[in-house]
Amino acid sequence: MMVIMTEEHLPDAAAVAGLAQEAVPGVCAADVRPIAEGGDHASWWVGPGHVARCALDAGGSERLRREVALRELVAERTGVPVPASVAGGDWVRGRAFTLDVRLDGVSAELRPVPDAGEADLARLLVSLAQVPVADAEALGVPPEAPRNLPGLLRRASAAAESVAARGEFDATWLPRLRVPGAEAATAPATLVHNDLKGEHLLVAEDGRISGVLDWTDAVTGDAAEDVAGLAISVGAVAAVRIATAAGFGHGGCARALQLARCDTLTLLSDRLRGLDDSPLPLLRAQLRRAWEPTSLDGPEAP
Repeated sequence: MMVIMTEEHLPDAAAVAGLAQEAVPGVCAADVRPIAEGGDHASWWVGPGHVARCALDAGGSERLRREVALRELVAERTGVPVPASVAGGDWVRGRAFTLDVRLDGVSAELRPVPDAGEADLARLLVSLAQVPVADAEALGVPPEAPRNLPGLLRRASAAAESVAARGEFDATWLPRLRVPGAEAATAPATLVHNDLKGEHLLVAEDGRISGVLDWTDAVTGDAAEDVAGLAISVGAVAAVRIATAAGFGHGGCARALQLARCDTLTLLSDRLRGLDDSPLPLLRAQLRRAWEPTSLDGPEAP
């Protein structure tokens, strides 16, 4: 169904409650609280059982609508736990709105991922590789070429100097930036979540992965991007262990580590220069995780 609001502004809690109750009569919307605002959508807890999300622009609306169909494909083909959408429409004309079922568990930023969770993440990587690329692209999931490692390395090396000068990076770690075998790694394109950060992974009390959230950035392309996301969210050592269990070779794991290390350096540098508003404690934690020494690092790396 389509729900229309007349004012082009982010809805408040009362407006979100109204959207939810109109979309699904009888839904419990007595307690509506904001979760966070992402790059292209904002989210609210709606009662104990639902999550509402509102796109902020036309591009975000396209990604939000596409995500609903993609989650259905992922759930059908892989069994990966993803939120189900119970209603959707527009919260203002041309700006998408969805109401999803809330999954159990807490963010991987707040709860460690033990062996059982790592096994679930390995199955996730295997399952995504088994989804036909043509099926994902038929839903509008865009293809994306692998990122250029030499360019990333140049930017990350410059960022390392500025971040180290501010006392935010141990310059003795820098040899770990170039992971042997990373630049020669190649692999066929697969479906990629493309944002496997800790806040998008839900961990149940028993340590199992109970949900994989926010598929709006999904692409078909370089599967190493998802392993890089795991390095940032659960640590480089665990990410290599998970990827290896999923069938990644040395080159794919090395590429993933190099991507994660470049990204964490440049993101922290951008934040320190006022070019990004991500929370500093989160960026520092992500950098520490991605730069853990692993068996893939060269002998000269400390």
